[in-house]
Amino acid sequence: MKNVKHRLTKGIINVLVGLSLIVVGSFTYAESSWPESTVTIVVPYPAGGAADHSARAIARGLEKELGQTVVIDNRPGAAGNIGMAHVARSSPDGYTLGLGAIGTQTINEFLYDEMPYDPEKDFEPIAMVMTTPNVLAVAPHSPWDSLDEIIEAAQIAESKGQVLTYASPGVGSSVHLTGEHFQALTGIELLHVPFRGTANSLPAVSTGEVDLLFDNLSGSLNQIQSGELIRGIAQTGAERNSEVPDLPTFTEAGVEGMDMTSWFALYAPKGTPSSVVEQLIKGARQALRDPEVTDRIYALGATPGDIFGADLAQYEKEQRAIWSELIAEQEITLE
Repeated sequence: MKNVKHRLTKGIINVLVGLSLIVVGSFTYAESSWPESTVTIVVPYPAGGAADHSARAIARGLEKELGQTVVIDNRPGAAGNIGMAHVARSSPDGYTLGLGAIGTQTINEFLYDEMPYDPEKDFEPIAMVMTTPNVLAVAPHSPWDSLDEIIEAAQIAESKGQVLTYASPGVGSSVHLTGEHFQALTGIELLHVPFRGTANSLPAVSTGEVDLLFDNLSGSLNQIQSGELIRGIAQTGAERNSEVPDLPTFTEAGVEGMDMTSWFALYAPKGTPSSVVEQLIKGARQALRDPEVTDRIYALGATPGDIFGADLAQYEKEQRAIWSELIAEQEITLE
């Protein structure tokens, strides 16, 4: 009887081991065969802006490296929180990625009382896609040609109980905070008028409905180059940009301390298999060396990213420290 029980027990164990090997083998195969279908990059901002341009640039490169179609899904709203919350809740299988930004990953948490995701804990950092300076612009017919003239106009308006207005692509964006920082450095007062993306803010500035525009250079570069809708005054980079070589930096124009850079990066939901994350990092790294991709990014007035994985996570921590301090010091709120 004991021998019978022993044989039965041994048989059951063998069956269980066999089943476990099948499950493990299937899971390993699923990971190794990734990707088997279309990959989606969620952009948490409207089409046509710097984030959208950034996502489309990296998507083209990833298609070559992954051998699959990569599509863009714009899900704007709540300063990017809606789109990135969707990514955080998506299945961690590598088929839904997010194009996070300096706002969604390092600023919003210090402005919103409640966040629908944790920017540090809910994502797997993949790659910095690009960085871009911000820019201050006015309408082509504006009487102001320099920062000094804008600052003087703001002071005159304030003495009359009035205020100059500035548009941005959204509340809580680095562009919005660039405008707030500009006020703090110069001692002037401006009224922030947020719009839902660059495409909506440009017409308001070009017609004089709003006095000034703060934007990512990549989002309004074509309009600045053509000069039909807006005219550039200064940009926040440490050096002049080769796409608009006549546009001075804020430092050159007389306002120091405005070296502020916006950035856009690729993320996967937390829990995505490490092998898939590694494939994404490898693919993004190769894509950001592809001349077709880099030329497209440079043409946006931006610089291709060179930070990946754990290094990107560390960079985010450093950025959070900088922006949280700025927001606290200047008492910036969403109201």
